[in-house]
Amino acid sequence: MNVAQTVLLLIGYQNDYFSPTGILRNVVEESAHHQTVLSNTLDLVQRLAPSPVRMVDTPIVFTDDYHELVNPIGILNTIKELGAFKVGSDGVETIPELQAFANRITTIPGKRGLNAFSNTALETLFQQWGISDIVIAGAISSICVDSTGRHAHSLDYRVTILSDCTLGRSPVEQAFYCEQIFPLYAQTMTHHELLQKLDINTDSL
Repeated sequence: MNVAQTVLLLIGYQNDYFSPTGILRNVVEESAHHQTVLSNTLDLVQRLAPSPVRMVDTPIVFTDDYHELVNPIGILNTIKELGAFKVGSDGVETIPELQAFANRITTIPGKRGLNAFSNTALETLFQQWGISDIVIAGAISSICVDSTGRHAHSLDYRVTILSDCTLGRSPVEQAFYCEQIFPLYAQTMTHHELLQKLDINTDSL
């Protein structure tokens, strides 16, 4: 894994998931590892900041009337019913902890579904950067993380999913995806193991 050809893709680190007042906070809080996942992600971002590794944030944002969601089901229907991730709302904003690294994280707009590549410029950007390895962190493992990881694999990227920086709706779901689903198309490792593989300073880990 070449640091200059690696990108960390951050999915779902928005107020509607992670803020105490977030509309979808309860979906994330069902996992006992919520705060640990956030702490691990921030630790990773801080350690990657001085390195050549690219970091990209892909916030999901919908219009006021959700007209782009035609006959939504599942989580997308829940988002529409609750009014989550609505343009102009505080809920669509990237969490403040990551905004502190705004000079190192490239924000790519356009995500309106489960797959971060859909309706965004991710693929074009990664080609321009010469990316070969995509590392995924975020929420939710069974939904956006899995959809994005599968699509990245189909585009012939090497995919790594961070088991301690991704969040399922429950510990059982998280374990199942990390142990049974993600290994079908990706490497699964902790952020500590990723840093060691990239040969990035791991002092005090």
